[in-house]
Amino acid sequence: MARYTGPKARVNRRLGALIFENAGAVKAYERRQQPPGMHTRPRRTSNYGLALMEKQKIKRYYGLGESQLRRYFGKATRMKGNTAEELLILCERRLDNVVRRSGYTTTRPQARQGIVHGHFRVNGVKVSSPSFQVRAGDVVTLRDKEQIQNLYRSNITDHPPDSLDWVTLDAENLQATVQGIPGPDDVSLPVDANVVVEFMSR
Repeated sequence: MARYTGPKARVNRRLGALIFENAGAVKAYERRQQPPGMHTRPRRTSNYGLALMEKQKIKRYYGLGESQLRRYFGKATRMKGNTAEELLILCERRLDNVVRRSGYTTTRPQARQGIVHGHFRVNGVKVSSPSFQVRAGDVVTLRDKEQIQNLYRSNITDHPPDSLDWVTLDAENLQATVQGIPGPDDVSLPVDANVVVEFMSR
């Protein structure tokens, strides 16, 4: 797992998207969306630069290292269907992303930290790997500890989750159910994955 500890607002501004979702980074991006740095002038980015930027969006958004993204890419190329779509679906099926999208947490780094600390169970079994791939029918619950459950319950209350077709959250029982495999329309990251696939196929 790749953990980024640098200035998150600068990444959002550099990549032109809300990659990091914490309040400070979002507020800074909404206030000033141009790339960071002094005397920046708009200029045409090369095709290589555009592809590299789209690749960085995926890595930063899902918290992936280069080797981990390469593994997902290799797996996606062996799957039937569009490689770009399969690559993003593999990223969406990560447990840390499911924890974030279901509403337990407000950011993916927060979800990864909770998973690594053993706060979550999948079908009743503790999973401490954020990259765990969920499947249709999986049920994600919390460790049976009042302090932990109160923490995530307050997150859900303060930040109600978006309604999703492929993941549903029972807020009362703190239980998220994976209804099915996400499709291309369920990917929350605005990125041109076809450019990334062409870039990584060289």
